[in-house]
Amino acid sequence: MPEPPAVLPFAPGADAVDLKHLRAFVAVADNLNFARAAERLYVSAPALSRQIRSLERVVGCQLFHRSTHRVELTLAGEALLDSARTVLAELDRGLKATRAVGGELDARMVTLLDPIVAAGRDAGDLCAVRAANERMHAQFPLSSDVEVLPVSAGGVPGLRLTPALPAGTTELLFLHGGGFVLGSAFGYRALVAALIAETGTTAVIPDYRLAPEHPFPAALDDAVSVYRWLLTSHKPDQLVVAADSAGACLALLLMIRLRDEGIPLPSAAVLLCPWLDLTMPSRMPSSARTAVPIRELVTGYVDSYLGGVPIDDPRVSPLHANLTGLPPMLVQAATGDTMLQDARMLTDRATECGVDVRLELYPVPTHTFHFFWSFLPEAATALRSAGAFVRSREKSPAERVG
Repeated sequence: MPEPPAVLPFAPGADAVDLKHLRAFVAVADNLNFARAAERLYVSAPALSRQIRSLERVVGCQLFHRSTHRVELTLAGEALLDSARTVLAELDRGLKATRAVGGELDARMVTLLDPIVAAGRDAGDLCAVRAANERMHAQFPLSSDVEVLPVSAGGVPGLRLTPALPAGTTELLFLHGGGFVLGSAFGYRALVAALIAETGTTAVIPDYRLAPEHPFPAALDDAVSVYRWLLTSHKPDQLVVAADSAGACLALLLMIRLRDEGIPLPSAAVLLCPWLDLTMPSRMPSSARTAVPIRELVTGYVDSYLGGVPIDDPRVSPLHANLTGLPPMLVQAATGDTMLQDARMLTDRATECGVDVRLELYPVPTHTFHFFWSFLPEAATALRSAGAFVRSREKSPAERVG
């Protein structure tokens, strides 16, 4: 019986080379001494020897002549050395450039947020903080492909945004953030325009009543009125509730009230950097840089909004409420956000209540990073993901008939 043919292995490609091994190789080549190279790399000499042997197995030849007295590069080692140095140098340059850009973007976000922080710290005047917040939002670009018109939605003033080419019949009800005391439909029009460019939907941004002039439940009553008004022209599966920060708290309270009153729920919810735990000021580090600027100011926001309602009352704190029956949710948060814990707690609570919920985390150091979509890659990516989520919830006309 003839012997089976021998199988000749192909030499491994460049993708089999570990960067750690390349750095080990260059260190030994520079020092021609394993002990000194190991010290430079903060590893033991035996570990360094194993890395070199692993690299030699991958490339298929010996890279160093070793003896008890000296270490020398082989011809193969000399052939690899220049290329290895070039690869590592290019990688280092790329990492430095990445860090520089990242630092530049962080600085740009801080520059935009600092006037709000300063207004709260220096004046403690809510009117000054509101004005600074609106000035910040006015700096964000508004797409020329979106029509913005005033609307009275169930008696609540606001704005309706319509993209040039809406892809479907879905409409977003967007509830803006601002700690229940800041924010406006006008200020949020740039962010919501960017969002509906991804969702292919129209949107309504209500100017719900703010504290301290109008404490709880004024904002929630307004949100319910707007939603009921939308139901006069849309089926429930054509509606999506979207919100950021404190608006996300309001969005959850809205859906809980709709459920409890037997009003049809929207098809989905998109919650951007939700602020849900109203005890947040007690766990907020004094150095935190977020869109909710300083601990003392936030405490005032909460007190003026609650109007005497206990802070853990399910009517104002959705983390203490039963979330059973709520629609699918997409929750997005920043890993460096002081309020990241709120997104995690919501995800856990919703899962316990049987809600279909997805949490997405983005490596950004600030709250409601979505504001900065025009220059922050993570924000643009997050909006695209939110758009895909909303589009996935939209039913075809045939499905609605069925």
